[in-house]
Amino acid sequence: MALNNNHIVIMAGGIGSRFWPMSTPQMPKQFIDVLGCGRTLLQLTVDRFQDICPSENIWVVTSVDYADVVKEQLPSIPVDHILLEPCRRNTAPCIAYVSWKIKAKNPKANIVVTPSDHVVMDVREFARVINSAMKFTADSDAIVTLGMKANRPETGYGYIEADLSMACPSNKEIYRVDAFKEKPDLEVARRYIQRKNYFWNAGIFIWNVNTIVNALRVYQPPMAEVFERMLPYFYTDKEQEMLNELFPTCENISVDYAIMEKAEEIYVFPASFGWSDLGTWGSLQENSKKDAHNNACIGNNIKLYETRNCIIHTTQEKKVVVQGLDGYIVAEKNDKLLICPAIIVSWFSYYKRGSNYRCSLSAAKAES
Repeated sequence: MALNNNHIVIMAGGIGSRFWPMSTPQMPKQFIDVLGCGRTLLQLTVDRFQDICPSENIWVVTSVDYADVVKEQLPSIPVDHILLEPCRRNTAPCIAYVSWKIKAKNPKANIVVTPSDHVVMDVREFARVINSAMKFTADSDAIVTLGMKANRPETGYGYIEADLSMACPSNKEIYRVDAFKEKPDLEVARRYIQRKNYFWNAGIFIWNVNTIVNALRVYQPPMAEVFERMLPYFYTDKEQEMLNELFPTCENISVDYAIMEKAEEIYVFPASFGWSDLGTWGSLQENSKKDAHNNACIGNNIKLYETRNCIIHTTQEKKVVVQGLDGYIVAEKNDKLLICPAIIVSWFSYYKRGSNYRCSLSAAKAES
């Protein structure tokens, strides 16, 4: 497996609405130092691939609105590897665009697709798993997704049901996928974790470029046709103009529905490397250092008194004193202040599974 054939695609177009006020549509969480470590989530994502892929083979797909911040935070990434979506169309069109463009220059490319806002604690084990999976996909038609070993009944993640009866002959850590499961309610999630063959769906995919392009041609022909029309314009001055015209015609659909639930050669690599999608304030608290009273403080000038089970995120230069709270979120940015019981935020982030309705914190603010 040649290192120069390894490509990393980072999806960085989300708006991070569940982390208000820290994250806003103008500056979403992937561009913020959420953990208080001096690096944004996007930069941390690039950092953990540094021994897997040369910087000239890293791609970022984001909104046109975030072009400048991506260039500022990732100066080593070639400018023509920062792909600018003119509108939001979910993950399948995003992946199709970058896959056709990579294939135009490197038809032997082996690709990892990853979100930009996840946290990985054990970077060495992460690199081992990715390298092993890429070796598996380099010369095969396999599509591999990473399945995180579940340690609690999580309702915020989708699940992967794996067939653990027989590992793949060429890689004993990889198994066929039986089914993808939607985000469950608590009762169903408890049943899942009692079984050894259910894993959290991390949304990290590994495939070679021909595999994903062919899959899109078979299962999403109208979308494939859009990017076939784009071929003459890749790496030219007219690329963005043509993308602005054609990209909005793509169906708004995730890669899970477009490909993963339809293709046959789908595999899962069960792994454990301290992963979190950092999708909520609760997951941030879980992945942050805590004091003796289970408080997570991210900021330089925070004083707590008689306070327990809270997360305090105030990274700007303001003194913060919190007294007498239990189970609260306190977050401040740009003169916007959130003080809220953590359970309320969890409720507003909950998906109503009996309908297509979703209530978010931002919607709740708009109604109040």
